[in-house]
Amino acid sequence: MNDREHILIKKSIKGDIDAFEKLIEKHEKRAYNIALKMLKNPDDAMDVSQEALIKVYRYIKGFNEKSSFSTWLYRIVVNTCIDYLRKNKERHYSLDNPINTSEGEIKREVADDTSSPEKELEKTLNKELIHSSINKLEDIHKTVIILRDIEGFSYEEIAKILDCSLGTVKSRIKRGRDNLKQIIVKEMEHYDETVV
Repeated sequence: MNDREHILIKKSIKGDIDAFEKLIEKHEKRAYNIALKMLKNPDDAMDVSQEALIKVYRYIKGFNEKSSFSTWLYRIVVNTCIDYLRKNKERHYSLDNPINTSEGEIKREVADDTSSPEKELEKTLNKELIHSSINKLEDIHKTVIILRDIEGFSYEEIAKILDCSLGTVKSRIKRGRDNLKQIIVKEMEHYDETVV
């Protein structure tokens, strides 16, 4: 923790909102990205990441300054996402759903920066396959796969974020990857059957 962050934390603990905003400024985007990867919906990700940051502000008085602030913050983001997923198990979203705005509904459009339709279709199908397969994992495996393979956190950082041992993280990642492979293989077999 650098001196500036230490000062901002001290001021935030005393209720200084300006100091808190400066403190979380560099973490907001990553908090949102983690939420987006876990929830698969921009609106939900924005709501949940904001809820997590409100929790950070509310509980900052209990923050142990011997640990990393960013790790503590991301743990709150992940836990808030997991809570949200548990409460909203049956909600699903599609690119076919319109975006609701104050002006009405807008159809979702995907930019076309492709080199060839075939390559783009293959890329899209692979991405969809991977993301839909990740979503079929149990929450404990889904979370570690997102944190490690998508967000790029180290094993040590994940252990701190999830408040568990390094061995547990490694075990969950291994099981998660093994389960993910099995899901992808099944999906590929199903796809091949429907194409034939």
